[in-house]
Amino acid sequence: MDEEVFDLAGCVERVRQHDQAAARSLVDHLYPLVIKIVRGKLPRRDSEEDLMQEIFLKMFTKLDQYQATFPFDHWVSRIAVNHCLNALRAQRHRPEYRRSDLTEEQDQALEAVMTSASPEPLPSQAIGARELVDKLLEALEPEDQVLIRMLEMEERSIDEIRQLTGWSSTRIRVRAFRARQKLNQRFGKLRKEGNL
Repeated sequence: MDEEVFDLAGCVERVRQHDQAAARSLVDHLYPLVIKIVRGKLPRRDSEEDLMQEIFLKMFTKLDQYQATFPFDHWVSRIAVNHCLNALRAQRHRPEYRRSDLTEEQDQALEAVMTSASPEPLPSQAIGARELVDKLLEALEPEDQVLIRMLEMEERSIDEIRQLTGWSSTRIRVRAFRARQKLNQRFGKLRKEGNL
C-alpha cells in the first residue's frame, strides 16, 4: 500500500487559519523530529514532554514569522535546539538540587540539622554542613551569594557591606531578604524529600 504523502505546506496554511485538526496533524508529523532533538539535548531536570509542549507552543506562536525560504522542518528544528539550549543555560545559572544530588556527608549534615535541637553541627558533620551550604548558595545569583556570605558567615553589618559594595542599605536588605527566601525554599525542598 502507498502511504499518503503529508502535505506540510497545506497543513501549515490550515494551521495559520486556526484549523485545530491541522494543528494536531502538524504536531503528529513533527513529533519524531522534535523528540529526537529534545532527547539529544535534554536538560537534566526537565521533563521531555514539558519541553516538547513548550517548543510546540513557541512554534505555533511564531508561525506567522515563518517564511518559506527554507524548509519548515529546519525552522522547527532551530526553535527546538534554541529552546533546549536556553533551558540548559537556565539550569546552569539556577541549578536545582535534590536530596539525591547530595553526597553522603552533605546528606548526614542535612539530617543532623533537621533532627537536632542545636543549630551547631558536630565536628564530624561540619565538613558536610559546609558543603551543603556551599551547594545551596550556588543556586543564587553571584551578587546574592556574596551578600549572604558577608551577612551570615562573616557577620558583617549592613553599613560595612554598603561601604564595601557601594550598594544602598535598601538594596542590601531587599536582596538579602529575597536570597534568604530562595535558600529557605531550596532547603525546604531538600527537607521534604528526606521525609518522603
